[in-house]
Amino acid sequence: MDSKTLVIIIFVAMYFVMIFFSKFRVFAALGAALILILTGVMTPLKALSAINWNVLMMIAGTMVVVFYFIESKMPSRIADILMMKSKNVMWLIILISLFSGIVSAFIDNVATVLMIAPVGLAICKKLDINPVSVIISIAVSSNLQGAATLVGDTTSILLGGYAGMNFLDFFWFKGRPGMFFTVELGAGATVFIMMILFRKYRQKVEMTEKTEVKDLVPSIMLSLIVVLLIAVSFIPDKPEMINGIICMSIGIITILQDYIRHRDAQKVKAAIKDIDRETLLLLLGIFIVVQSLTETGLIEDMARGIISVGKGSIFMLFTVIVWASVLISAFVDNIPYVATMLPVVRAICAALGMEPYLLYFGLLTGATLGGNLTPVGASANITATGILKKEGYEVKFKDFAKIGIPFTLTAVTVGYLFVWFVWR
Repeated sequence: MDSKTLVIIIFVAMYFVMIFFSKFRVFAALGAALILILTGVMTPLKALSAINWNVLMMIAGTMVVVFYFIESKMPSRIADILMMKSKNVMWLIILISLFSGIVSAFIDNVATVLMIAPVGLAICKKLDINPVSVIISIAVSSNLQGAATLVGDTTSILLGGYAGMNFLDFFWFKGRPGMFFTVELGAGATVFIMMILFRKYRQKVEMTEKTEVKDLVPSIMLSLIVVLLIAVSFIPDKPEMINGIICMSIGIITILQDYIRHRDAQKVKAAIKDIDRETLLLLLGIFIVVQSLTETGLIEDMARGIISVGKGSIFMLFTVIVWASVLISAFVDNIPYVATMLPVVRAICAALGMEPYLLYFGLLTGATLGGNLTPVGASANITATGILKKEGYEVKFKDFAKIGIPFTLTAVTVGYLFVWFVWR
């Protein structure tokens, strides 16, 4: 059996277990990674380099800050404010989902989920409703708007660097609306989807008493993470792990300042224990398995297959790139996929004598939003389901799909049409 066939079998088996036997998803991911190493498809050194330590450090550091953020009662206070602004529970869910998307346009999707999910949980506890749909909506909204700006998602940064685009080019580029408007129109269309999905949540939001915030320092630390992540995004040639270093450093500082002020060793232990190791291990395994697709040339095969199918006409090529990217990104990390496709798209456009921006923006639209099709299609989704599991809620594939699929199809369709008519 050749290495490509072996990787395909392992990849499919891993996702089958994660989708239909979600309780064993960590074992599936780590087991698949171990098999790839033992069979020689991935060397231990390549496996280590495949792990996105930046993302893992971001999650771990932010989780520490979020622990203190929750302890301070600030999420409950923000929940109070959102509840006061909402006519009913349906609009409350829509409002917090849109809020998540706006934040995600400027900072990493995973960090957004870690910051906004506690607010969603606080709302659900106050209203005594199941938080699964709310947290999933927060996650898919954060994924949806990550590509709105140059700093919102790694795939946007890749495109910006490859096409020579700056921050403002994502708003207005070469005299035409940029990716920001593509994404925001898709996000606006999902409001109607949420109105349908949550139409039964018509109960009035009743406020009893406002929550008193016990400590403002965690909120300041969380805000500092946001400010620094935005600031470093403008620095050229920055270290790859700078975002993770920022989050880990602020996490450590948050622990130290709280201990110095309160001398509560038990709280320090609780903060460290609160780090979701299961989510970190799951991502670790997935990073290795997905990298094996690149190492064996399978992602390049996918790219060539997409181009060959759509070669007949520019419209067909654009259509295939968008929708194939959606499907592939539902299971494959969109970062190596986009990195592989960008030079392929440029070469095709050069051969056809056309500017590449139509296909660039179509690629980004499909690849960024495709992760919302499955609970394991994006790191933010994995983080959200991990948060729910800690709260005692097991998210099944169908639970995620009933929100993720209509969100994805609606947003991609709107973006697909917008990019075609503006950039053709």
